[in-house]
Amino acid sequence: MQMLREVQRNPSSLNMYINDPRMMQVLSLMLNINLQRPEASEPSQSSPPPQPQQTQPPPETKAREPEPEPEPMDVTDDEKERKERKAAAQKEKEAGNAAYKKKDFETAIQHYTKAMELDDEDISYLTNRAAVYIEMGKDCDKAVERGRELRADFKMISRALTRKGTALAKLAKCSKDFDVAIETFQKALTEHRNPDTLKKLNEAERAKKELEQQEYYDPKLADEEREKGNEMFKEQKYPEAIKHYTEALRRNPKDPRVYSNRAACYTKLGAMPEGLKDAEKCLELDPNFTKGYTRKGAIQFFMKEYDKAMETYQAGLKLDPNNQELLDGVKRCIEQINKANRGEISQDELQERQNKAMQDPEIQNILTDPIMRQVLVDFQENPKAAQEHLKNPGVMQKIQKLVSAGIVQMR
Repeated sequence: MQMLREVQRNPSSLNMYINDPRMMQVLSLMLNINLQRPEASEPSQSSPPPQPQQTQPPPETKAREPEPEPEPMDVTDDEKERKERKAAAQKEKEAGNAAYKKKDFETAIQHYTKAMELDDEDISYLTNRAAVYIEMGKDCDKAVERGRELRADFKMISRALTRKGTALAKLAKCSKDFDVAIETFQKALTEHRNPDTLKKLNEAERAKKELEQQEYYDPKLADEEREKGNEMFKEQKYPEAIKHYTEALRRNPKDPRVYSNRAACYTKLGAMPEGLKDAEKCLELDPNFTKGYTRKGAIQFFMKEYDKAMETYQAGLKLDPNNQELLDGVKRCIEQINKANRGEISQDELQERQNKAMQDPEIQNILTDPIMRQVLVDFQENPKAAQEHLKNPGVMQKIQKLVSAGIVQMR
């Protein structure tokens, strides 16, 4: 057995034991061949031939060859960058953990946030940061309580409450979660009206409103409310129709049709400013919605802003040149403008139109422009110079604006 172990450890040592009968016998059994020592290579004539063995030799056993080492795989640049980012994120996490143990919460939050930016596949960074925010809230409560005991400056107490509100706002997952944060900011403002606290309060209220809209969003229910509003409009129940349209907009604030329909209701009720606001919102959501131009133009016409109404109708005609409502709107505006030029309207009505026009920033800019003021003087005192001015397209456009607004009358 010792020889076999030696051969197994060092195969080259087989030559040392090849003449040993025991080794020869073992090799004969393993290889299933008849091996003889060198001095007995010639067989003796008196000896009988060897009988074949009936038993099968044990299965050939080979020394286990060492497994080849796997060749290194090529690593892509993306994979390499990913590993580097993960390693950097781990370092940021460790730095955050160290800061957290020192109760340096602001620094800990910065490190955890950086780790999240580097590796968004590991949620431990997010949970760690949440733990910091919770701990900040607890410490802020202790600070407020201790501050009141020591009768500390109101500014310090307000600062502690502001930090607590900030932590609560960061932890908010739904609209109701912002209630506590908003209440905390309000308490902070009662201690000291800090602009930074007021800004954070406004941000929290805005975030709460946005989440409420997202949670309430349901286009299917919005369409149902819109249909109900249409039925009320047909029955001339305009206040009820407005309620349904408003609910539809709460469910889906991105539907321009509802704004257009509600604008029509406001027009019927004489609430022109509200109707104009809805018509403008309708066109903001969908500038190609032709009905929005007819709604807006009609409201401007009823407000006796004929120049603006005509501009709105003309803008709609660029999208739909054959739209009869828009063509009729332009025709009505021209008729009213010509009436004013012919003096066919009362002085009170003319004065009302001019007063409204003077509130228009565009009209104000035209009238305060030194060049246009000289043009208007020439129209009164030097008709020949006025005709030269009209050859300028820019001047002509501004004159037309003043005529349409009733500021200048051409007779």
